[in-house]
Parts: sequence; structure tokens; C-alpha cells
Amino acid sequence: MTSPSLFRHRNFMLLFGADTISQAGTQISLIALPFVALTALGAGEFEMGLLVAAETAAFLLVGLPAGVWVDRMARRRILVTADLVRGALLASVPVAWWLDVLTMLQLYGVALGTGLATVFFDIAYQSYLPSLVTRDRLVDGNAKLEIVRSTAGVAGPGMGGGLVQLLTAPVAVLADAVSFLGSALLLWRIDATEQVPDRTERRGLLKEIGEGLRFVATHRILRMIAAATATANFANGIFAAVEMIFLARVLGLAPGLIGLMFSAAAVGGLTGAVIVGRMSRRIGSARLIWLSILVTQPFMFLVPLTEPGWKLALFVIGTFVNSVGVVLYNVSQVSFRQGVTPEHMLGRMNATMRFVVWGTLPLGGLAGGVLGEVLDARATLWVSAGLTTLSVVPLLLSPLRGMRDLPTPDEAAP
Repeated sequence: MTSPSLFRHRNFMLLFGADTISQAGTQISLIALPFVALTALGAGEFEMGLLVAAETAAFLLVGLPAGVWVDRMARRRILVTADLVRGALLASVPVAWWLDVLTMLQLYGVALGTGLATVFFDIAYQSYLPSLVTRDRLVDGNAKLEIVRSTAGVAGPGMGGGLVQLLTAPVAVLADAVSFLGSALLLWRIDATEQVPDRTERRGLLKEIGEGLRFVATHRILRMIAAATATANFANGIFAAVEMIFLARVLGLAPGLIGLMFSAAAVGGLTGAVIVGRMSRRIGSARLIWLSILVTQPFMFLVPLTEPGWKLALFVIGTFVNSVGVVLYNVSQVSFRQGVTPEHMLGRMNATMRFVVWGTLPLGGLAGGVLGEVLDARATLWVSAGLTTLSVVPLLLSPLRGMRDLPTPDEAAP
């Protein structure tokens, strides 16, 4: 008998709606916050690199203990609290700008604070979905949520660029702050039963962190996924540090056009989310993890070739194809991780993976800022493209290369 559509699943749809609102606002800030630094405060390459590092440093600072705390607490409460914290911090940016007291130091603080809240949100978010839907529907659920993120990526940057051009960057950041409030209200209405361990089952913070580390490190597939994603994210940190400077200063593009280029590129993510189920069945769920990266990542070499005029299409094509591959990869590997991990270990597994793979982002941001100062933005993009292409190597050295489909939990156990 065919299961009812997840679009008729009340709790999933509340999560879906919260994610839709939040992702739309976040995509606006993707354009607006860097433009606050660039236009309102005149930030340079190294300062932009520090901003990227501040946004992602939280995964290094609290990534591992956050997983233990997520496994100890009700995940819905964590999600709601994280949304409210992020909304309040972002709202402080336009307020400080209106009062003429905004500084780069405050932007670093807002970036770090929202990053800390995002660590808890993301770990709880990926650990919460298995409490709402059955394990056999995780790929479907993750694909639908990825469609939300990708659709927001299509509409959000264009909207963000337009708002920056029309209302100024600090005012555009306010839209993201409001979106987090809407997300929190929907999440609060979810009434799914959660399995929260009794306090007597706690064995100490360090011991439980160690259990998460061992689970990932001794798993023959998870550790290779971690290595590949960490390499790609380090390259992405380098890219993020100089991307806006390259487009706004080197190419001289207006915020509205940059937003449209981001939106056009984000169509690739939406495309990947739509086709991932079909591709997984046709190619094989295990094979898709490494093949998606192998085929799509070399297209990032088109980005540093971008010039004003028709060659702007090179940026769009490169990031479009890259986004298709990233979404195919992420939906496949996240669904696998959720499927092979016991319920009581989900928070620690996700925290360990996040610590490893997102912890390289601030390092990449710092490296990108230094490379941008020493070389230039275009040369730094070449370095990023090379590292991105190399990220497939750990996957090709893993058991995934000889598999068509992902194993069952028993087969894939450490």
C-alpha cells in the first residue's frame, strides 16, 4: 500500500513551512550582510574573510558538545530557541545602523552569535526529522526540504539584491530577522513525541562526545564522507571570502544584478532536489554520492574566467552545475547518515560530522582572506576551484566506489 504524501503529514508540513520562511530570509541576508560590510563599513578582503570565519567558527567552538546537549534535550525547544536568538541578533544590525553606531566588531559578534545558534539548530534539525517520519521516508523528506532551500536560493538572492538596492543593506537584514520569528511560531506548533533520555542515563560530557567521535571515525563510509565534505567546505570558505569582492569590485556589478546571478545559479540546487529521487533509483544511491561530485565540481573552473558582458554566463553556468552536484550529494549522504545511525546517537553523529565538515569553513574563510590580500580575488577563486575538484578523492578511495546502493544499517555498522 502506498504511503500518504508527506504534504498531508501535519508535523512535517509545519517543519516544511518553518523551513520555507527561514530559508527565504536567510537567502536575503546572504546578499545583504556582506553588503553591509562592503558599503556601510568599507570592509576589505581580510575583513570579509574574518566575517566568513565568524559566521562559521561556532562549529569549531561548540560543535561537539552541542551534539551531546541535543541528544539530551527536546529538539523542538532547541529549534525554537535558536530561531528567536538569530532573529534578535540580526535585528540589532539595522538598529545600530539607524543609531549610527554600527561597527565591524558588531558584525563579527552578530555573525558569531547567529553561528552559535545555527550550530544547535542544524544539529537538532537533522536529528529531528526521524522523529517526524519513518526511516523509509527520510530520502523523500530530505528531498522536499532541499527543494525549499533551493527554491529560496532562486528567489531570495534576487529579492535580497533588490532590497539592498532599494532600501539599503541594513534594512534588508531586518527581513531575515522577521523570518526567524515566523519560523519559530510554526515549529512551536509541532506535537510529535520525542525520545528524551532520562537524566540518569547521562555518562558525562566528554565520554558522550567520545562516543560520537568513535561512531564516525570507525564507520567505513561515514569517515570518508566527512573527509570529502570537509575538503569541499574548506574550498567553499575560500570562495565565500572573495566572491562578493570579485563580483562587486573587480567586475563592478550592481547589487541587483549580483542577486539575479545568485538566483540563476541557485536554480541548479532546485534542479538537483527535483531529480535526486529519480537519479538515486537509476544510478544507485551509493554511486550517486561520489559520481555527483566527480562530474559537477570541475565546472567551478568557469567562475574565475568570468568577465563583464556575455562572460557573466560563465559564473552562472559554473555555480549552476556545482549546485546540482552539491544537492545530489547532500541529500544522498545525509539520508544515509540518518538511516544508519541509532536514534539515541543522531545528535552526536550529526554534531561530529558538522564539527569536522563545517569546522573547515572558518579556516577556509581566513585562508581566502589572506590569499585575496596576497594574490587577488580572481587568483583565489582558481585555488578554490582546484580544491573543490579534489574533494571527490576520499569518496573514490572508500567502499562506496564498489557499491551501487547504500547498505542496510546492519551491513553498514562500524
